Amino acid sequence: MAKQWFVMQVTPGREDTVKEALWKRIQTHNLEHKISTLMVPTERVTEIKGGKRRTRTTRVYPGYIMAEIETDEEGRIPEDVWFLIRDTPGAGRFLGSQNKPTPMSPEDVDRMLFREAEAITQEATVKIDFEPGDQVKIKEGPFENYDGTIEEVYPAKGMVKVVVTIFGRPTPVELEYWQVEAI
Repeated sequence: MAKQWFVMQVTPGREDTVKEALWKRIQTHNLEHKISTLMVPTERVTEIKGGKRRTRTTRVYPGYIMAEIETDEEGRIPEDVWFLIRDTPGAGRFLGSQNKPTPMSPEDVDRMLFREAEAITQEATVKIDFEPGDQVKIKEGPFENYDGTIEEVYPAKGMVKVVVTIFGRPTPVELEYWQVEAI
């Protein structure tokens, strides 16, 4: 018997609630040895809206829970675990074919676990919704009300390089990303 990771679909926005309800049912039925881990992968994102910096946690895969389940010799989920999960409110189906859930590949599991460990130790990343070539309007600073084109995006610094035409010449200007808005 080996443990494998499976992806379970749940009601979007209720991942944590379903995870808690499922874990309580697992403990009530003494199945901790068959379902050892339930995970909702998250990441911390910093956004600046209205000039205020805000860090929040977002789900990497909204609407999904990852579960490490002990399978039988043929790689199937035991019936008692299958029915326990299926009867949990908010829990949907497993990813895979109709009645045969497909386990995650070892590479996907490693990537998910590495990303989760990295999210715990790293600082929040700044979410910048601009890409090179986007047309923007500068809304604050010495170049306020100028239009320009995003040339480069620096997510680590939270900056963008905008090419603005001043006196008929293209001039690159580095700004914080919250100082520009899409046109």
